[in-house]
Amino acid sequence: MICQGVFSQEDSLDNERLKQMVTLSEVVIHNNLDVAKFLQRIKNDTTFYKAFRTLHILGYTCLNDIRMMDKKGNVKASLQSKTVQHVANGCRTMETLDERTTGDMYDDKKNFNYYTGELYASLFLTKGKVCGENNIVRGIEHSTKSKSGIEKHKEQLKMLFFDPGKKIPGIPFIGNKINIFDPDVAKNYDFSIDMTEYNGQDCYIFTIKTKEDLGSSERDNIVIDNITTWFNAKTMEIVGRNYDISYDAGVYDFDVHMEVQMTHYGNYLVPKTLYYNGTWDMVFKKRERGVFTATLFDFNK
Repeated sequence: MICQGVFSQEDSLDNERLKQMVTLSEVVIHNNLDVAKFLQRIKNDTTFYKAFRTLHILGYTCLNDIRMMDKKGNVKASLQSKTVQHVANGCRTMETLDERTTGDMYDDKKNFNYYTGELYASLFLTKGKVCGENNIVRGIEHSTKSKSGIEKHKEQLKMLFFDPGKKIPGIPFIGNKINIFDPDVAKNYDFSIDMTEYNGQDCYIFTIKTKEDLGSSERDNIVIDNITTWFNAKTMEIVGRNYDISYDAGVYDFDVHMEVQMTHYGNYLVPKTLYYNGTWDMVFKKRERGVFTATLFDFNK
């Protein structure tokens, strides 16, 4: 569900300011789109997060492909597998039907040697039996307070993934730089709304990309390079999203591209494919270059 409560006065003012920065195609203008309301819906959207939460209550089959690369682009470790998630009596478990690995993808205890693998597992793989979950997102706040180390980093990346454009606590040097709907940050971006067909659906396509004429000091403040999101024109559900994010803080840097496509199982919106290509480097850790693809199908309940 998309929150449609009464806008706060501050939100309304921000949306009116942002509205003046958005380029509209002729077809959007002719549709008389309420741009301020559209922007508020985008900022409040929960359909994308809910789709991934729904994976906790459905059965599905997943083709998993994770590849870790060396600096020359050669594969140094990989995992290809087919898994099936089973759901029964409010619990989920996962069965591995087939798995092939190369290199040092796992340690001796079959834990991932790479943060990239751990991130993938936190999204699509289930360890043991997990019970008592739901896909309710209303009122849920992402938080890193109870997490540390890799768990905290995974949660921060998922916050950026599920809620792009919102401030994320605990990431040094980035601060407010990802809050792209703040008018002071938004001035570094070009915003546009168009209409197109996406996987057979009429969609609004909302694009946020860095202005090309930024100076070096302004570019130093950029984390989100580009986000393109396709919204179903009738339901306003997110049906696809592409991201490009990068930053160099000295003690760490990252450069990540992601693509997500959604589908429906009955009334449930669920992810269909997720593609990731990224590199991360943190102090005292080895640089990781990884590519992964998740392909989900045969949903059931």
